[in-house]
Amino acid sequence: MALRTALKPLRSKSLLPTTRAFSTELPRITERRPNETGRGGRASDAGVKVALFGATGFLGRYVSSGLGSNGTLTYIGTRGDEFAYRHLRPHHELGRAKFSYYSSRDKQSMADIIADADIVINLIGKYYDTKALENTDSFPFLNYKVSTSVWEANVEVPKMIAELCTEMQVDNLIHVSSAAAGNVDSASEWARSKAEGEKEVLKAYPWATIVRPTQMFGHEDKLLNLFAKMAERFPVIPLVDGGHALTQPVYVDDVARTINRIVDDPEMFEGRRVDCFGPQDYSYAELAKFVYDITEQEPTLSDVPAEVVKYGANVLQYEGNPMLTPDMVDLWTEDYLPEMTAEKYAAQKQLGKVFTMKDLGVEATPIEKMAFKYLYRFRKGGHFILAEGYH
Repeated sequence: MALRTALKPLRSKSLLPTTRAFSTELPRITERRPNETGRGGRASDAGVKVALFGATGFLGRYVSSGLGSNGTLTYIGTRGDEFAYRHLRPHHELGRAKFSYYSSRDKQSMADIIADADIVINLIGKYYDTKALENTDSFPFLNYKVSTSVWEANVEVPKMIAELCTEMQVDNLIHVSSAAAGNVDSASEWARSKAEGEKEVLKAYPWATIVRPTQMFGHEDKLLNLFAKMAERFPVIPLVDGGHALTQPVYVDDVARTINRIVDDPEMFEGRRVDCFGPQDYSYAELAKFVYDITEQEPTLSDVPAEVVKYGANVLQYEGNPMLTPDMVDLWTEDYLPEMTAEKYAAQKQLGKVFTMKDLGVEATPIEKMAFKYLYRFRKGGHFILAEGYH
């Protein structure tokens, strides 16, 4: 390992390739390995080893599936038991994935996962502080203590991974951040922590590839599903400051495909940024109405100031997997958009260019194409209620 890339830490961004063309017919690993075995794709040996952190999250399961489909040997770090990651096992051919327990506070356990990897992908992130009850000596004899904070998950853990990649001479690091990281003065601690996480990663590993998606939608999302779930529980749905802030959601599988294409040619993207965003922006009010058009739920949408919404969020944040937190309210008061318009991305000069999904041959999926597939379940009677003969 030490001899493989002994000169790597000496590289700087000034030495990175800026004009080399690349094919968008990706992934192509299974077509370029002379000693490859198997039938191609999933049953193949792609000849690359990837360490994946955060695989059990929303984006992680899609990235894992893509790696497995391309025959990539994947080392998956997990903090849970076998039930936490069993849904990832079918993604990989037998023997092509190794699941290892690690603690984010045990550097050696993370090093053990990274040890043999050519590429490390970090998807770790958190939008709320994980809390647990502890006993106290005074009334009420119980206290909520923070187990893992937003800052630790979004800054300290990525920093540790980047430092390990440098120490262990890992060839490439892909760090998934957020488009919200572009606003370093955001009212949201989550957005600020994402910005600081990027900074620490690049400080420790300057040639890391940064992926910045906007809010992601998909079957397990906390965007469109949130509106539908809130309508199941509450008759009135608050729109933070009227829901006028804009967001440009991107389909989660498009982001995963983009990451897997970076894995196919990681040297091309060293020290570069890839922005992932959907084809159109919407206000949160428009998204809410769009969701309820599909689900046929009829809650009352109310224009509520952010400070008032926080009263409810202060209670909901204590749920095990909180529907809403005060920090989410802060995030929803601000636009959540890519740094530039699509036209400005396309007009960039090659030197220092910020890549987009389109540069990698991934076309953004419209939200209208996917939303019904997972929101119809919130309809009373499901989608069969509209067809004769089922009731």
